[in-house]
Amino acid sequence: MIPQTRIVIENVTPALDAGRFAVKGILGDRVAVEADIWKDGHELLKAVVLWRKLPGAELHPHAPAPKPRVDLAWQEAAMTTAFESNDRWFASFAPKEIGAHAFTVLAWTDLFGTWRSEFKKKQTAGQDLEIEIAEGIELVTRTGAGKKGSADGRLAELVKDLCAAPLERQVTILLATGTSDLMTECDLRADAQAYAAELPLWIDRERARFGSWYEIFPRSQGTTPGRHATLREAEQRLPAIAAMGFDVLYLTPIHPIGHTARRGPDNSDVCGASDPGSPWAIGSEAGGHTAVHEELGTLDDFDHFVTTAQNEGLELALDFAVQCSPDHPWVKEHPEWFQVRPDGSIRYAENPPKKYKDIFPLNFETTDREGLYGALLDAVLFWVGHGVRIFRVDNPHTKAVSFWEWLITMVHREHPDVLFLAEAFTRPKRMKMLAKVGFTQSYTYFTWRNTRAELEEYATELFLTDLHTCLRPNFFVNTPDILHEFLQTGGRPAFIARLVLAATLSPTYGIYSGFELCEREPQKEGSEEYLHSEKFEVRVRDWATPDSLAPLIARLNSIRREYRSLQLGSTLHLLESTNPYLIAYAKMLTDDQSPLVTVVNLDPFHVHEGTIRVPVDLFEPDEYRVTDLLAERTYEWRSEWNYVRLDPQQMPAHVLRLST
Repeated sequence: MIPQTRIVIENVTPALDAGRFAVKGILGDRVAVEADIWKDGHELLKAVVLWRKLPGAELHPHAPAPKPRVDLAWQEAAMTTAFESNDRWFASFAPKEIGAHAFTVLAWTDLFGTWRSEFKKKQTAGQDLEIEIAEGIELVTRTGAGKKGSADGRLAELVKDLCAAPLERQVTILLATGTSDLMTECDLRADAQAYAAELPLWIDRERARFGSWYEIFPRSQGTTPGRHATLREAEQRLPAIAAMGFDVLYLTPIHPIGHTARRGPDNSDVCGASDPGSPWAIGSEAGGHTAVHEELGTLDDFDHFVTTAQNEGLELALDFAVQCSPDHPWVKEHPEWFQVRPDGSIRYAENPPKKYKDIFPLNFETTDREGLYGALLDAVLFWVGHGVRIFRVDNPHTKAVSFWEWLITMVHREHPDVLFLAEAFTRPKRMKMLAKVGFTQSYTYFTWRNTRAELEEYATELFLTDLHTCLRPNFFVNTPDILHEFLQTGGRPAFIARLVLAATLSPTYGIYSGFELCEREPQKEGSEEYLHSEKFEVRVRDWATPDSLAPLIARLNSIRREYRSLQLGSTLHLLESTNPYLIAYAKMLTDDQSPLVTVVNLDPFHVHEGTIRVPVDLFEPDEYRVTDLLAERTYEWRSEWNYVRLDPQQMPAHVLRLST
């Protein structure tokens, strides 16, 4: 049979790899859809975006995008176009639930619209219209005959009026706006053509995009030097963390720690009897990934901790590290889940020349893949059952991508509100692929971007390109593994500069505890490891020190909550600056909130001054007032170019609110 397809639909966006992966959205936001739609000849077209919520049972990892079935229950939004858009059509819709959705595009010939347009042209030209009027009446009659439902009566009445009316009256009726609206409502869409596939869309809750993270080792939240704290003791820190305005409290692994090859202070091979070891060496005779380390307390203590954190306005994020200590129960119960060397020993983790004898990586090429995958899924679901809705995943780029797609899909079938942060300091394509297969957020290279050129280039890539359709950055300023040289040598000004950059560039950012105290002593020169790393020993800090950055952090987080422009990446406008050490950018929306301009001195040692340009399309008045929200000082600015001077020893940054 020769196909009769004359309508072309192509280049539908947003789409990831032609629909292989889901584009990401946020509940409450509109999803903007575009498509190239055209047909041979001069007939007019109509088009809609169709979308629907997918039940969890329809989520299948690795399944290709299905062909659309327009007989299913869809919602729709009309698409529009204009001559200058060159056959590009536009629409948007707002999903009402989190979870998996599908959308596609449907187009058809607008028969009555085409007739109406051509009739008017002939009428203007003074041509005889008797046949055209008959064709118009025939269209209305045919539509009425084919349409079933509440419009039947109105169409039948319209046909009756047309048949009884004289010629001039028929013209008036056919060209009436009410007739056009009714024909649009009742359009049979006889030659409707759907796009070749349903495109997947994943809608997350707001925390997927916006949040301020604070990372702790629970065992270090006590008050006695060298003594392992319990979860109940760690609860005492929660009010202070909440007072700094954080939304998410991230706990490093809380599971039993193995004894075999346990690491000593500063990752030493020598481990004393009282040394706690690395929390990432998961598992002992006390249990594995679903157990709580005995020195932290019990599972009941953990549940109490979750509730207490929630009462303080903190959502808990739990570390998920897919690895085991040699003492993990899985090593004895499932040796086939690990790589066995020719001498019969199990391969431990290595990053030559580094050796991690306290950690056994799992083998994702095991013959019992079903058993391994199921056990890891059970571990995640276990903690979901105990109130955890965010997982920070350790080194996901060293595990099979197909596993992560499977795991995240399986979790989302019943728990679409669960979020996953990828701790993947890896190559860009790998980082992007992890985002494609379902990771909600990703760590980034922000820590290593310190010059103005580096920051502007990277911010443009993350927030102002199509990368934002899948990858959401989380700007951690430091981690237990990463103490950048800029922080080591730049002192307090460097900490403030990086804090302001992270909090105002990215909707989501985080700090590792101790950052507010400007901890910056490296293990050795040229290393990014901390001296006396908390990964291998218990730390007790004086949180009440008068020079803590806690008040500044609280102020920044308050500003972030007040100004929605800081909660979105797409609001970024990089601004011109005459000084290469002064980076300036605006964040603004089209609503009534004032624009914000952030200026940061990237040199922690010297005063820098220059002028920055605030384009008139961002702020129109010739004279306006700017208020520094950090220092609560006000300046009068004129026109586009204005002077800025930042002394890093006083305050290396401005966060300026612009107002008339």
